[in-house]
Amino acid sequence: METNIYSSGRGVVIYRITDEGRRYIREGLPEERLLKILKKPMLIVEVRRKAKDFTIALAWAKKRGWVKIEKNRIAAVKAPAKAEEKEALKRLAQGKTVPEKTLSLLVRRKLVVKEKEDAFRRAEKLIGKEVNALPPELIKTGLWKKVKMRPYNVEAVGPVIYPGKRHPYNRFLSDVRDKLVQLGFKEMEGPTIESEFWNFDALFQAQNHPSRDWTQTYTLKKPKTGSLPSPDIVSRVKAAHENGWKTGSTGWGYKWDPAKAAQLMPRAHGTACSARQLASGVEVPGKYFAIKRCFRPDVIDATHGVEFNQCEGIIIDESMTFRKMLGMLKMFAMEIAGADDVRFYPDYYPFTEPSVQLSAKHPDMGWIEFAGAGIFRPELTEPLGVKQPVIAWGLGIDRLAMFRLGIKDIRQLFSQDIDWLRKQKVMI
Repeated sequence: METNIYSSGRGVVIYRITDEGRRYIREGLPEERLLKILKKPMLIVEVRRKAKDFTIALAWAKKRGWVKIEKNRIAAVKAPAKAEEKEALKRLAQGKTVPEKTLSLLVRRKLVVKEKEDAFRRAEKLIGKEVNALPPELIKTGLWKKVKMRPYNVEAVGPVIYPGKRHPYNRFLSDVRDKLVQLGFKEMEGPTIESEFWNFDALFQAQNHPSRDWTQTYTLKKPKTGSLPSPDIVSRVKAAHENGWKTGSTGWGYKWDPAKAAQLMPRAHGTACSARQLASGVEVPGKYFAIKRCFRPDVIDATHGVEFNQCEGIIIDESMTFRKMLGMLKMFAMEIAGADDVRFYPDYYPFTEPSVQLSAKHPDMGWIEFAGAGIFRPELTEPLGVKQPVIAWGLGIDRLAMFRLGIKDIRQLFSQDIDWLRKQKVMI
């Protein structure tokens, strides 16, 4: 709205021309426009259709004695005197003075708004002073042109803001999950407290294997045991352990104990989810993954913890080869973790043959093992109802996160170091 600072006999006041007032400056007053239409008496409905602001125009034209209404017609009765409001609005817009009587008329017609004097007074006190902000009264009165704006150093560093954000490790796990879903993998589920049957026996890991010793795994104190799956699955797994069942293997050659298989434990590796998925049914071809919390009584150091996340995956496909699996693992290390240099070593796992270990070179810590992989043995897949070859891999995803986040100690993934957390990037 246009503003005019106007001196009257009672002091300094401020008038603002309203939007309606500015329109009347351009188009003329409504009553004047009405008179231009009334060249002869006309029906009210016809005039209403042609005249803009008809109600206002008729009211002020009658007040000035310019028109009369007879039955349903309107007629002009005399040539109008020049209306003072339009000229007064023009003078105000140009910063010129207007008689107080006319100002009052403009205010009554809501063509001009009178400001409070205290707003001007507050603004007037700032004239010639240095300010770092423009309050409303300075803008409304136009006095902002007469104040000094405090100079700003545009090169100065502003205050550091630490917005709320996801923990960097949690965000990394989410990114890996999204990447695998985009590659066509379906997520597997499985309980954190698992039976030894799914954690070991279904994976063709002998009950006397050293990794099942109390020094290598945790056990649940209460309840100590759980239930086994269907008798058909149990009998086939039992036969595979004792004599190889129908796989052509001789098995491990010992008496398999269902009581040991029923013992409960915190999940030791994500491969337990793969065993459950194979037994419940899979698509062929099909790709599955799981990111799960695992627990082992390791010695805690820069690359080991007693609890950790593992990213487990299987691919069921007649055309899948060991060579293709190596290429896929290398892609994971380079694209997901950002590793520049990777290498493979032959390795041994009870449930895969052939087996391989994948290591990547950390810029500060050297070569770190972070994945084991191989082709599931028939003694594992066939008792669970799968005859096609199954490629399996398990990634130590905590170690992958060390590459991505640039840290040297795996314990820092769960750090409460506020300074380190604040410096992590915000991902949108």
